[in-house]
Amino acid sequence: MWSEARIINRLANTIAVLAVLAMLAGCVFWLINRPIFRVQTIEIEPAANTNLKYVSPMSVQAAIAGKLQGNFFTINLNQTRSVLETVPWVRTAMVRRVWPSTLRVTIEEQQPWALWNENQMISTWGQIFTANQGELDDDALLPQFIGPEGTPSLFIQRYAELERWLAPLNATVRKVVLSERYAMSVTLSNGLILELGRDPGAEAPDPQAGIPGALPFTVRIQRFVQAWPVVLQRTQGREITHVDLRYPNGFALTLAALPETPSTKKKR
Repeated sequence: MWSEARIINRLANTIAVLAVLAMLAGCVFWLINRPIFRVQTIEIEPAANTNLKYVSPMSVQAAIAGKLQGNFFTINLNQTRSVLETVPWVRTAMVRRVWPSTLRVTIEEQQPWALWNENQMISTWGQIFTANQGELDDDALLPQFIGPEGTPSLFIQRYAELERWLAPLNATVRKVVLSERYAMSVTLSNGLILELGRDPGAEAPDPQAGIPGALPFTVRIQRFVQAWPVVLQRTQGREITHVDLRYPNGFALTLAALPETPSTKKKR
């Protein structure tokens, strides 16, 4: 009899405690969902030792409008970070709460290093990203890479090799084109176009990983660079537009057309 009374008493106490906890939970839920705790401000700051050149608070607000859910307490910070990292020029974002209604976002911007195909860029970290190229500085001289998808790492590797090999010409690489058959064409800052032939990246099981070591046409490039002073002498200042290095024992030149003379015009 007494045992049953104690059980009933304990059960009643437990139910009472649960009821109180439920009421407290309801009160907390009601409280944290008050409008006062709505996220009202998003502060943007650069990562340590960096500046924000392309990302602005307005561009962030426009990009994330309507995509964030929850208030100061309930918003998912990881989900918010993922949304912020879809904003153009944002490489990484770190989000934290600042009492009572602010989110502070620390952003690391993408640093453009090269133009990739039609409307993308390659960052200094070797990542492809999409952003408005019109926002680049007018004097920004980024090399242009055009090639099959999945080959940015191969381009980065080849670019470094080409810059080193062609340094004696006092010209830099401005454009590299890789065809679907991996035939490479290079345009230099002086306007000269070099046809280099097929790259061994075509044989790679994973072209994204690149091919270690020198290209098979290294010897051809070195031979061309060594012969360049003699070529300039023999062409007597004629403009050279193309150099075809695909020959095993030499190279072929394409000269610009000579300007028309008065006598040539009269013959017409």
